[in-house]
Amino acid sequence: RRAETAILATFGQQPVPEVAMQISSDFDSGNIEVLDAGNPQRVLLAIRPDLNSHHFQWFHFKVEGLLPGQRYGFSLSNAGESAYNQAWSGYHTVASYDQRDWFRVPSRFEDGALQFELEPREAQVWFAYFEPYSRARHDGLIAQALERAGAELFACGQSVEGRAIQLLRVSRNQQAPRKLWIIAQQHPGEHMAEWFMEGLIERLQRDDAELDALLQQADLYLVPNMNPDGAFRGHLRTNATGKDLNRAWQSADARETPEVYFVQQQMRRVGVDLFLDIHGDEEIPQVFTVGCAGNPGYSPRLAALEAEFRRRLLASGAEYQTVRGYPLDAPGQANLTLACNAVGQEFDCLSFTLEMPFKDHDDRPVPQTGWNGARSKQLAEKVLGVVAGMVDQLR
Repeated sequence: RRAETAILATFGQQPVPEVAMQISSDFDSGNIEVLDAGNPQRVLLAIRPDLNSHHFQWFHFKVEGLLPGQRYGFSLSNAGESAYNQAWSGYHTVASYDQRDWFRVPSRFEDGALQFELEPREAQVWFAYFEPYSRARHDGLIAQALERAGAELFACGQSVEGRAIQLLRVSRNQQAPRKLWIIAQQHPGEHMAEWFMEGLIERLQRDDAELDALLQQADLYLVPNMNPDGAFRGHLRTNATGKDLNRAWQSADARETPEVYFVQQQMRRVGVDLFLDIHGDEEIPQVFTVGCAGNPGYSPRLAALEAEFRRRLLASGAEYQTVRGYPLDAPGQANLTLACNAVGQEFDCLSFTLEMPFKDHDDRPVPQTGWNGARSKQLAEKVLGVVAGMVDQLR
């Protein structure tokens, strides 16, 4: 995953010493293969597929040994063969000099390749498909939830490769009748999902009358990262056995999809009155929700709850819309292998998939950052407010 190329540049009459450009991705969520780094103006790269799967789209790599002020070009040559190759239209790469502040780099999809150029300000830069959420940050988020947000570690599962899948519970009233579940990052490349969870956990740390009222009526069950193996490996879609967790909710087992199996067992232990599954969508440049209209058990009660949730989220001022999204399933024709449909059907509850963009929210564009971690966190705060306002309607 590392390539070096010698670059000799001259500024005016002063020669600049030879610099070795290095490209690497041997780190948490890293993903890139170097095909040809001989021409720094057109470095040829390829995205590595998920382990045991043909899916690929996520990339994340570091470039070192750069000459500030010089122009470098990069071409992800197999982008046109990726899982969602139509999604590259209108997409712009994210970059950072310090892995804290991320910005968009103008990109274009031409001849089956994603191409972008940068004149760096510093000698090193990271590029990624979206602002990454690291395992180290995840560990810090769990500690923050336990120490400052009033959460407890209710149960802990294990991924295929033995990484912890923490199920947190926030409970302030032992008699609270409702059980509200929020899970994130079933698809590991959708890092905005754990940024969302960070925003939710941060709100839980505040002196907040609205949330105090919610937690008198409901316990929150939170899984900040459902797919730690895939996220660490730089996958887009699957876990370490090549399984799409969001297609495993009718067939989960402890060997190939222990992540889903664990959460299902815990849901059946305590019950579910509301379920939110947090995702990112590669193609649609808006935030939207997907309900359970195609479920065999879909009822007027659930339809009314879905409509009320959407109405309240729109009224909250959140970056959210209801015009664009996925087509509705025909009555009785829902894919019950998806978490949203499976949980909604089994527990007869309000159940949503919430999708955020990899690009920008085109209704409120911010070209410098596009959609990012901070906006994902802000959305979480709004969603939690909607849940608080609806808790007494859920049953």
